[in-house]
Amino acid sequence: MGLQRSSRIVRQLSVVVVSAMPLATIFYGIALSLGSCASNVSPQPQSTTSRKQLQVVTTFIPITDFTKGVAGDRAQVTQLLPTNVGPHDFQAKPEDAQKLVKADVLVKNGLGVEGFLDELVKNAGNSNLKIIESSKGVQTISTEAINAGAGAKPDKSKHEEFNPHIWLDPKRAIRQVENIRDGLIAADPSGKEIYTANAAAYMQRLRELDTETTKMLQPFAGKTFVAFHDFAPYFAQSYNLKANFLVDVPEDNPSPNDVKRVMNTVKTTNLKTLLAEPQGGEDAFAALAKDLKVRVSTFDPMETGSPEALQSEYYITTMRQNVKTMVTAFTGKQGG
Repeated sequence: MGLQRSSRIVRQLSVVVVSAMPLATIFYGIALSLGSCASNVSPQPQSTTSRKQLQVVTTFIPITDFTKGVAGDRAQVTQLLPTNVGPHDFQAKPEDAQKLVKADVLVKNGLGVEGFLDELVKNAGNSNLKIIESSKGVQTISTEAINAGAGAKPDKSKHEEFNPHIWLDPKRAIRQVENIRDGLIAADPSGKEIYTANAAAYMQRLRELDTETTKMLQPFAGKTFVAFHDFAPYFAQSYNLKANFLVDVPEDNPSPNDVKRVMNTVKTTNLKTLLAEPQGGEDAFAALAKDLKVRVSTFDPMETGSPEALQSEYYITTMRQNVKTMVTAFTGKQGG
């Protein structure tokens, strides 16, 4: 009896001691006791979100918009040129080469419009950089043919062999998007499904844009319009129009022969509006418009723009506005 009573007292004291211990101490003891079991459990695989995001550098606004449309959230897309500087007059800096050092992919228009790129790529020295030329396989128009059709006599040393403004034709833009899609898949094969789906959706919007444009411009088939510089031959060809221009590139000053040629074009075609650009041409056209009693409106070739130009859908929104401007140039009526 004495031993049983002693044993009972010991058990009671043990309960009292455990009850008085801090909870943290108890949990720590439990964790230690489970440690030997946990050491035999295999580690969980890392999340796929740790994948290094593809770094893509684009040259200027339309190429950036096309690339973002294909890449979506799969890649980080950074534009090389400031939005307010066009490819005709961009001067590369050492920090621009650094952007290419860190890039996996460079997407360009091609056809010579980014004449600064060869030296910049060379200075970057990134042997792993993959370059996507979005103009590959696109049907081009020679600069010589364009100038002959317009009656202009350009300085051939200043111009590319082919007019580079293919992005202003939605049909050709579709081919550019296809090239960007294929290039991104080659650089990032595991993203093929995403790039393919995104490109298909973007190209469908381009087809819709093309259908709308065809319908709006069909009544003006065969008519001539005059732009500030020769950015519009592909647009004109695609929609059965004729394009004339004052200067070959925005940096040129019009000669007396250029002015005379434009004046004759306006008089013989009964054109209502001259098409300047957000980047220039309004001053050059102001006196002409006054003499000819026509208006000056704006067609945006998207070589430069405000910071908002990097937002999605900028290309399609701007092209729709350009088409409305073109209708106004033929009719003289705002909004077509």
